[in-house]
Amino acid sequence: MNFSLYTDYPLWFILFCFLAGAAYAFILYRNEKRFDETKPWVRISLPILRFLVVTLLAFFLLSPLLRNISTTIEKPILIFAQDNSESVVFGKDSSYYKNEYRKSVSDFILKLSDKYDTNNYSFGDVVHGGLGFEFKDKQTDISSLFDELETRFSNRNVGAVVIASDGLYNKGQNPVYASLKDKFPVYTIALGDTTIRKDLVLAKVLHNRLAYLGNKFPIEIQITAKELSGKTSTCTVSKVGEVLFTQQISITNNKFNLSIPVLLDAKAIGLQRYSIRLSSVEGEITIANNARDIFVDVLDGRQKILILADAPHPDVSAIKTSLELKEGYEVQSSLAADFNKPVAGYDLIILHQLPSAKNNIDNILAQIDKENIPVLFVLGSQTLVGAFNKAQPDLQLPAASGKLNDVAPVLAKDFSLFTTSNELRSYASRFSPLQSPFGNYKGSALKSVLFYQQIGLVESDIPLLFFSQEAVQKRGYLCGEGIWRWRLQDFADHGNHLLFDELILKTVQYLAVKEDKSLFKVISKNNYYENESISFDAELYNESYELINDPEVSLVISDEKDKKYSFVFTKTNNSYHLDAGVFPVGNYKYEAKTKVGANLFSSKGEFSVAELQMEITNTVADHQLLYSLSKKNGGDMYYPVQLDKLAEVLLSSEDIKPISHSEKKLSDLINLKWIFFLLLILISLEWFIRKINGAY
Repeated sequence: MNFSLYTDYPLWFILFCFLAGAAYAFILYRNEKRFDETKPWVRISLPILRFLVVTLLAFFLLSPLLRNISTTIEKPILIFAQDNSESVVFGKDSSYYKNEYRKSVSDFILKLSDKYDTNNYSFGDVVHGGLGFEFKDKQTDISSLFDELETRFSNRNVGAVVIASDGLYNKGQNPVYASLKDKFPVYTIALGDTTIRKDLVLAKVLHNRLAYLGNKFPIEIQITAKELSGKTSTCTVSKVGEVLFTQQISITNNKFNLSIPVLLDAKAIGLQRYSIRLSSVEGEITIANNARDIFVDVLDGRQKILILADAPHPDVSAIKTSLELKEGYEVQSSLAADFNKPVAGYDLIILHQLPSAKNNIDNILAQIDKENIPVLFVLGSQTLVGAFNKAQPDLQLPAASGKLNDVAPVLAKDFSLFTTSNELRSYASRFSPLQSPFGNYKGSALKSVLFYQQIGLVESDIPLLFFSQEAVQKRGYLCGEGIWRWRLQDFADHGNHLLFDELILKTVQYLAVKEDKSLFKVISKNNYYENESISFDAELYNESYELINDPEVSLVISDEKDKKYSFVFTKTNNSYHLDAGVFPVGNYKYEAKTKVGANLFSSKGEFSVAELQMEITNTVADHQLLYSLSKKNGGDMYYPVQLDKLAEVLLSSEDIKPISHSEKKLSDLINLKWIFFLLLILISLEWFIRKINGAY
């Protein structure tokens, strides 16, 4: 450290401070008659003390600053990251990595600790501080390691990064392309076994997580085999011991791949567990990757949508096609004149240009109101305005004039009932005009507007697509026909119908969804992997439907053997949360309970925990990826037996050097406490000497 002094004024101003101190002392003590009777040291010390005090006080009027320069030396940082996933020890005795290799790594880091500031990490599905040699992580995400290092060590003096891994990743980005933006040299230690051994692998099972009772649902079984040409195996799909599908597999070459499509029947409601098995083949390295369980949530029925039209129209086909693409909707369309069924049981009814002069549909409208069924009105040239105005309370059209306007959509800025993608919002204004009834629209529910009408070049406040809700019934209004052109235009511009489908599906989803008005709700996922924590959120409402969290909420989880696990929710701001930790693979049921006054509330559900087998799907280490990763980032690849050689390279590298940091700090000299006590001592000493010598 070194210190220097600065002021806001030229340093020669200090002479005035000395002159002020000398003048003050001279004037005060030059006529002091008692000095003739005092000792000589008193006559000398008193003026000197006064001189020092006044000089210092005058000096502080110059606002002196003290500059302090401190220098620190930062050693280069060495980051050692250990792959702690299952695949590392799959092809070799795990005792080597947990004993000899572990000691070699410790010696390597110790040898470098004099030159480097060492930081150690372990990574698998997540990144942890410190070294781990358990090799139990179910996934490997090397790109998340780079993200963590970027966050922690950006703009730091990182000398080198050493990554010990088998090069197999099954989560995140390719590490070669996701590597560090800051140019740290990256060295890799190649672990694992690159020997291609005999192995039959159930690589993937592709399936939907949802199916509907009574329907068939597909699964696709992907199988790979290495070095097993001429062998045979049997693939079976079973549920609770009942074999649902079986197929003989003949392996025709040493790099064999096969995809087997299977159709299964959804016969029972709830989470269903299906087991896929490959019979073992003689000589394969392991049979742990020959089996997999999947879970499918079978729901009781789809949402039923009814489209009633005054006459055949391409709008009806466009809307129906978009809805049929979405699993979970059962769509029926009919002309109003041909429809003679009750409407009870439908989740949404779309009325295209109804009521009309030909089809008054008074009976259907009465049933809709009685059952509180959500409805979407699509207006057009055949809409009978008088009957329409009587059928609903939200929108009153002007007296029928038979005229239509060509109106383009203009996106509303404050719409909040549901979200739309950025692509749809930016493209919406380019949709073709619709034909809309002419005149001024009146109504009390014109606030939840998604699109307004643009007539010619004028943007109006007349709604084109808007929504309302009265009690439990939701209503939507599309005030124009010709929406089929939007579907064709979307395909012409983008090669698909994604934006049009999004608009239709979001509209129908909002109208058809049933609102849960229960006072106690428990929210959780239905499917987890074995390395995920099982979490729940709960909401409790009072009679005014206000969130409360005063009562305690308990939850009991039961496994397939009826073993029970009890938990209590943690209270958050105005709701509840529970992290139950990880559970073994299987099906589970839960029941949450709470009591508000004399009322007891409960909520039941179920979830599944699926086995995660990504680490044993590929049994051959990928050292080529490690080589490419290190070469791209200015390093090199080594093997565990070459750790001493890598240490020598890092110790002898002339490009990796300590950094000297200098910190300058300016502080007001008057803020130093010892200055105050110095002045106090000088003044007190002068006063004391004067007193004992009879001066006042």
